[in-house]
Amino acid sequence: MSPRRFIHTLRVYYEDTDAGGVVYYANYLKYLERARTEALRELGFDQPRLLTQEGLAFVVRAITADYRKPARLDDALEVRSTVSKIGRASLEFSQVVTRGDTPLLEASVLIACVHLSLQKPAPLPGDLLARLKEST
Repeated sequence: MSPRRFIHTLRVYYEDTDAGGVVYYANYLKYLERARTEALRELGFDQPRLLTQEGLAFVVRAITADYRKPARLDDALEVRSTVSKIGRASLEFSQVVTRGDTPLLEASVLIACVHLSLQKPAPLPGDLLARLKEST
């Protein structure tokens, strides 16, 4: 069985681009973040609930990104995300931003689960862990 792929669609707006109409490189990180948030929501978890009810947040610990081709104003994009590794207190996502079938950016993002009041790593919630394992 292959890992479940989560797909988040978006459109490039003027505010996302530089003076040449090309997506500014840092905005890809926002696209990746939104896609991970929507993947968790699709699994039945929203970050505000985890924060208010359990005091947990997901923070980026490490990221590698390979920018292959530029996205431009008004492009329709997809961010394809899969959970590539599950740790006790972390998740690793493989993410690809595409325009049609053309990969524009490939990234690996390591997310840590953190107990905010303690500012320390925290185990992934059991129900989230179970759903993630079901989807991989």
